[in-house]
Amino acid sequence: MIRKLLIANRGEIAVRVIRASHELGISAVAVYSTADRDSLHVQLADEAICIGEPPPSESYLNIDKLVNTAKDVGADAVHPGYGFLAENPDFAKRCEETGLTFVGPSSATLRLVGDKVESRKTMLKAGIPVIPGMYTKAQSIRQSVAEAKKLGFPVLVKASLGGGGKGMRIVEHENELEKAVLSGRREAKSAFGDESVYIEKYVARPRHIEFQVLADKYGNLIHLFERECSIQRRHQKLVEETPSPALNSELRQRIGELAVTAAKTVRYTNAGTIEFLYEKGNFYFLEVNARIQVEHPITELTTGVDLVKQQLLIASGQPLSLSQESVSQRGHAIECRIYAEDPGNGFLPSPGRILFMQEPSGPGIRMDSGVYSGFDVTTFYDPILSKLVVWGEDRETARRKAASALSDYVILGIKTTVDFLLHLVEHPDFATGKTYTDFIQRNMADWSETGAKEHLDLVMIAAAIDSYKKSSIPIRRAYTRDESSSPWSTLGRWRVGMRKS
Repeated sequence: MIRKLLIANRGEIAVRVIRASHELGISAVAVYSTADRDSLHVQLADEAICIGEPPPSESYLNIDKLVNTAKDVGADAVHPGYGFLAENPDFAKRCEETGLTFVGPSSATLRLVGDKVESRKTMLKAGIPVIPGMYTKAQSIRQSVAEAKKLGFPVLVKASLGGGGKGMRIVEHENELEKAVLSGRREAKSAFGDESVYIEKYVARPRHIEFQVLADKYGNLIHLFERECSIQRRHQKLVEETPSPALNSELRQRIGELAVTAAKTVRYTNAGTIEFLYEKGNFYFLEVNARIQVEHPITELTTGVDLVKQQLLIASGQPLSLSQESVSQRGHAIECRIYAEDPGNGFLPSPGRILFMQEPSGPGIRMDSGVYSGFDVTTFYDPILSKLVVWGEDRETARRKAASALSDYVILGIKTTVDFLLHLVEHPDFATGKTYTDFIQRNMADWSETGAKEHLDLVMIAAAIDSYKKSSIPIRRAYTRDESSSPWSTLGRWRVGMRKS
């Protein structure tokens, strides 16, 4: 069994891994940049080591620093989380070479599936439908233009490595292609350390369906059903749910079997996701996400399987204790991602200090969070703050619970997606399950926050109250303290931007 785990990540996923580690009796070591000195994951870990300055290349993307730190603290395993180096085969290879257990697939598998171009070719050979596009990385603008003309516009420019929509650009016309390729390369380089991109046909109005898989080192491999991730902005998911309202039992079984075949084809181990696009009865392999997914909690709530614990057990060499027949779904779960972004201004990042935060709670409500009142949100990293996850006996119950929880969610001091998400889950098309990847463009492109100025005085009151509390209570204790006597606990369903009834 893993004894000491270094978590090569930050924010809410680092917190999630720390908590799973502690439940298994594993000592957790956090790493942090100087910008994250006061982060929650630093406070919750058994040890915390500073590995550099805020730019990711000097800290969370620095393989040498991460591996050397793991060796220095006596860790026997590394969990990469998601993003950063989670799907980087060179990082996994360094771990393997230095005797560290990498909590994820082997470096060989990562190299195959992490390269979307190579994985497309592999899946095509296995008989799995793929989206038409390039089977080599774009070597030049001229080649990109030639390939795009063959496919027909619109096309997608996509990063060859990584995920999360980084490096992805929709190109409607030929004269837009060069700019899209160059900007896609820059973003991919910054996010994943690799600037390579390729071109594929743009599927205009699909649904994004992914299947969670688990595989051990002894050939046991199962799926844990699907998640629908169609609600996106700039190809970054905002809302996910399971089961998908688009799939019936027959289609669910068919795509699930294909997902297992795909995972077996690449000799996958640990937790991962096989992603598909579904449009008008047709589905296409999209990519393999070779890591734990941001949206993994909704699968946990509907199956009762702790996916992060399963990752750690599999990495420790234990056989999978689950069979396909033993896994079932119950109820419906929805996840809303809370970002430090301004939805009324093109989802621009909204850095700054969180003056006050009160998270929703109650039966069927789960918060995966990496922030607290007084936390400083920087521009160096992905702006995700937390994930609001709800469960209900059916989709409508879960949807109503999500709306209620979002109404109770208070974050003051920065712009967030909370109010936008509330309007989204209350939209008639979402309520009836009409969730496509263009949902936001079609239904909420002109959304704007209302009423915030009326409550500006309350923002300042919140800041004063929170500042007073922090003058005598350390941050770590402040995060877990009992706030039952706080006036904010009696404000009910008030929030900045609340609509008048």
